[in-house]
Amino acid sequence: MTNLQVKTLVLAAGIASSGCGPFPDVRAIAAGDIEPPILLVTEAVGPRSVELIFDEPIVLIEKSTLLAPTIPVSSVLCTETVIRYDFATDLMPGARYLLESIVKDSKHNQMKFITVFYGYNGRAPDLVINEFITQGSKSHPDLVELFVLSDGNLAGLCLFEGTPERFTDRFIFPSVEVKRGDYILVHFKPAGEEDELDETHKRETSGGTDAHPGAWDFWVPAGNGLSGNNGVISLYTSPNGNLIDGVLYSNRTSASDDKYRGFGTKATMQNADRLFSDGGWKAAGELVTPEDAINPDDSTATRSICRSSNSDDTDSRWDWHTVPTRGSTFGSGNNNEVHE
Repeated sequence: MTNLQVKTLVLAAGIASSGCGPFPDVRAIAAGDIEPPILLVTEAVGPRSVELIFDEPIVLIEKSTLLAPTIPVSSVLCTETVIRYDFATDLMPGARYLLESIVKDSKHNQMKFITVFYGYNGRAPDLVINEFITQGSKSHPDLVELFVLSDGNLAGLCLFEGTPERFTDRFIFPSVEVKRGDYILVHFKPAGEEDELDETHKRETSGGTDAHPGAWDFWVPAGNGLSGNNGVISLYTSPNGNLIDGVLYSNRTSASDDKYRGFGTKATMQNADRLFSDGGWKAAGELVTPEDAINPDDSTATRSICRSSNSDDTDSRWDWHTVPTRGSTFGSGNNNEVHE
């Protein structure tokens, strides 16, 4: 239901209640607050807890909450703009849950909503984006490598082409135990072959183009590949979670357009801003620009963009280089040679 429909229903209710007499003056009604609350964030904050944050103080309508799959609720705490649900059992790490309920604000404007959250993962490993190809070919499609810095479980972590607010593709990881030093390959343009399998127990299970027997291979469902010259790749603790790592790449300049700071589209500019505001990328000035990004012009399907092994991870373009032709090292140690 749109805001216009909500307003129409509220006004219609006021008119209908007036009986057969003259129409009431509805200007006072229209001048008041008739906007329903807006749900801003839904996020698991512990093994047995989820919080919902709204844009204004709300009251939860009693007995209006439904959960799928069903989870026994031990308590519900509503304070100002936040509702906290505590459950009697642990959420399954990375599992997808639906929550339906109804809230109202101080003016009795109600909103019925359905939201999604993912089971809390308290053992998420430290990871970095380590190597990627955005100029893929049929024989070497677009690919992103992650490197594992600490032991943990991947359940619920989410890799975006874009950011959580706006993305073209994303991959939500299943529950997989990984060790420090492991490599993870996310294939962004699968060919739809039967042996393109997500590896959850053994690293040699998957076939498919550029699958690596020594890495954990995953395939973006119906993935169309990465933006070739201008984009953001980001990794978060969950689809609505906190940033783990990200990269910004662009072959444009601030002079490429006068509308979106040179990024070409509003979506790319906003994704760059989100990565910058989340602390995932550095800028030379107050705002991030294409000049702050990794320039992908020298990269090809066999010349990947690679993190330098001696990099201090400065969250900037200086951490990266393009390797020589056929110098990509997906699934193994990085190549420090630079394309010239």
